[in-house]
Amino acid sequence: MDRAEDKADASVWAVTCVFTRAGFRRRGVSAAMVRAAVDHARERGARALEGYPMVTTDVIAEELHVGTRATFALAGFTEVARPTMRRVVMRIDL
Repeated sequence: MDRAEDKADASVWAVTCVFTRAGFRRRGVSAAMVRAAVDHARERGARALEGYPMVTTDVIAEELHVGTRATFALAGFTEVARPTMRRVVMRIDL
């Protein structure tokens, strides 16, 4: 799925990394970070926030630093594009 977008639009922010230290994973930390990113972006006037998570479970742990589709969905993001078979663009309009 392709999309028309203005890549120079400074009002669209991005979450590019959601990394939780080993020993603290699977406790909702990533979900809390994404929710906090939404609040932060909204409070500072962003028009939208995007994330670029992996959509496959066939990854090594280092690839998941971008987050998972479920983590972004829980924070209210919806899928807007699927540039590769392993990656999705998720967005929340603020």
